[in-house]
Amino acid sequence: MDITFLGTGTSHGIPVVGCSCAVCGSADSRDTRWRSSVLVRGRSGESLLVDAGPKFRLQALRAGIDRLDAVFLTHAHADHIHGLDDLRPLTVRAPLPVYGNAEAVAELRERFSYVFRETQRGGGKPRLITSVVRDEVAAGSVRIRAIPVKHGGLDILGWKFIADGASFAYVTDASRIDQASFGELRGLDLLVLGALRARPHATHMSFGEAAEVIRAAAPARALVTHLCHEHTHAEAEEYFRNLGILCGKGEAIEPAWDGLRVSFSN
Repeated sequence: MDITFLGTGTSHGIPVVGCSCAVCGSADSRDTRWRSSVLVRGRSGESLLVDAGPKFRLQALRAGIDRLDAVFLTHAHADHIHGLDDLRPLTVRAPLPVYGNAEAVAELRERFSYVFRETQRGGGKPRLITSVVRDEVAAGSVRIRAIPVKHGGLDILGWKFIADGASFAYVTDASRIDQASFGELRGLDLLVLGALRARPHATHMSFGEAAEVIRAAAPARALVTHLCHEHTHAEAEEYFRNLGILCGKGEAIEPAWDGLRVSFSN
């Protein structure tokens, strides 16, 4: 599998509109963070998207996305689905499956109701087929498992991708993971976890909370995403390095950045 981070920022993105803080004015390209999303590619050419935020069009152009086989939604907050209309060029040849839990699918169908009703010919809209996932689906050689987690009081999903003996999980915006779901995170080749900032937050994991989940899950490698503008990339990197938590390959937890690519297989 090959993973590309299309965005690694929180709902505002970085830089934040109207903000003049050191992070928003940083010259380090890693401190420019678009809304969080990843692209997963399988060895047989599968192209799978997790979330489509407001800058998806630009993310797709930057990453060279020319086709998709499926979209997987973590939840239906604006920073995770408000780029869905930009899927139009990718659904010309065939409708695109979109997977989520019942809450996300219902919210999507309400917010993008024009997609699912008859409109005049020539009216541009994406062709989407929504499906509620409760356990596992497959896309070519890739198996994808839904991982229920909590985002404050909201039920959302993380996603686990399994192919060719390799496993990767993407869990963003979670504030709590129960034991049944935590079992899906043990012993992964790569665990990507949302970690908003160092200080606590009501609906997102802090750096320390995410680090404890990673310590217990013991992946070969771990990255954090969905960072806000309270820390530069370098500061977040130092924070996790100073924790002294090493993953299976002897590496510290690292913050991901926009455009980062990770390839692995067993």
